Amino acid sequence: MLNKKINLLIVLLVVGLLVVGCGNGEEQVGGQADRIVIGATPVPHSEILKDVVQPLLEEEGITLEIKEFTDYVTPNLALDDGSIDANFFQHLPYLENFSNERGLDLSSIANVHVEPMGLYSEEYDFLEELEDGALIAIPNDATNEGRALLLLEAYGLIKLSDNAGLNATPIDIIDNPRNLEFRELEAAQLPRSLRDVDAAVINTNFALEADLVPTEDALIIEGSESPYANILVVREGEEDDKLIAKLVSALTAPEVREYILERYEGAVVPAF
Repeated sequence: MLNKKINLLIVLLVVGLLVVGCGNGEEQVGGQADRIVIGATPVPHSEILKDVVQPLLEEEGITLEIKEFTDYVTPNLALDDGSIDANFFQHLPYLENFSNERGLDLSSIANVHVEPMGLYSEEYDFLEELEDGALIAIPNDATNEGRALLLLEAYGLIKLSDNAGLNATPIDIIDNPRNLEFRELEAAQLPRSLRDVDAAVINTNFALEADLVPTEDALIIEGSESPYANILVVREGEEDDKLIAKLVSALTAPEVREYILERYEGAVVPAF
């Protein structure tokens, strides 16, 4: 009889442990399934996520955790190593170039908005005032540097070789009638460089952070037809994840489009 009681207790103990174990597993899986961690630069990416996307996902029981980055390197590395589930800060040419250089398997799954790049100056109010030999600061990463030079070419300031492409550098300039000089700097440093140069080509997100108004302060600016749409990026193989699909739906919702148009007044343009 004693042995039967001991055996019964052992069975009940094992069953109890299994139940507790299953309960903890479901709770953990459920917690993970209802949470997305996304990396973003502050303006406008994090603003869009906090003000519009986060509330939309909360209505569906999904928690969106936003990690802010202030550079263009760390967000892709963090996505690759699993620290975050997605990122939102870059355009496709940058992603492709960065992934090729670092051997990363990342995938673009949605176009969200265009941030027209512009030329800014504390010295001059109009492009025509820019003097010969002026010092121009440009981004030093491959795709944004090429983009900056293409903008300057579009306004007749320089001429690039026919095979320069999107990754053009100052070496590819074949005609420089105004003898402009170029200083290559990290994109985030460009607004602070304005006091030391005659003008700088600045990405809109960094211009906005520096309280510059692209539609008012830029001497020249890309048009809305720019191919450099900012994208939502995930790891390859996770494009069809159900939670990621919810994130895409929220980030391209009509509410986001209205927010972009009203808040940024042309400095940021919806791409969906």
